[in-house]
Amino acid sequence: MTAARRNGPALTEAIMRTTLELGQELGYAKLSIEAIAARAGVGKHTIYRRWPSKGALLLDSLLSLSESTLDYPHTDDVKADLRRQIHEAIDLLAGPKFRPLFQALVGEAQHDPGVATALNERFIGPQADKTVARLETARNEGLLSPDFDLDLAMALLSGPLYFRLLITQEPLTHTYVDRVLDALFAGIGKRP
Repeated sequence: MTAARRNGPALTEAIMRTTLELGQELGYAKLSIEAIAARAGVGKHTIYRRWPSKGALLLDSLLSLSESTLDYPHTDDVKADLRRQIHEAIDLLAGPKFRPLFQALVGEAQHDPGVATALNERFIGPQADKTVARLETARNEGLLSPDFDLDLAMALLSGPLYFRLLITQEPLTHTYVDRVLDALFAGIGKRP
């Protein structure tokens, strides 16, 4: 399908798919709007009408990978619910295929306030809100201590994951996530 025959959602999807393909081939540092436009068969102005920067385009491209909204299931086992959602999130962004691009995006956010705002508003903030909401529901159901600081629980949960993903760059595995959850819930505990 040529660019002239694509429009709207199909064109947007083609540009994002091209971004991910080139990003994997070249790495974020060598990725350019010009290269994306050439491979996608569009003008770079077509891309800039949709995204203000390479970082914003990469963010949308990475977020488009998930068919789910990374919502939490709701069962009577909050720890299992957290495990399932976090496993899904790390499979999406911390696997070998897209980990370097996600790491580069977080790095770009340190220098581009627009990317930082978009990353926080569209991914990090909503995921943190969902986690706190799931923990709050569990607390209201009597599954967690009534006085536990849920925002602190979110920080204790996400801190080790981001530390490993961004600082030590060790693999972020399901086993590691399970260890973090075990440690977190040993501190939260059930109601006495």
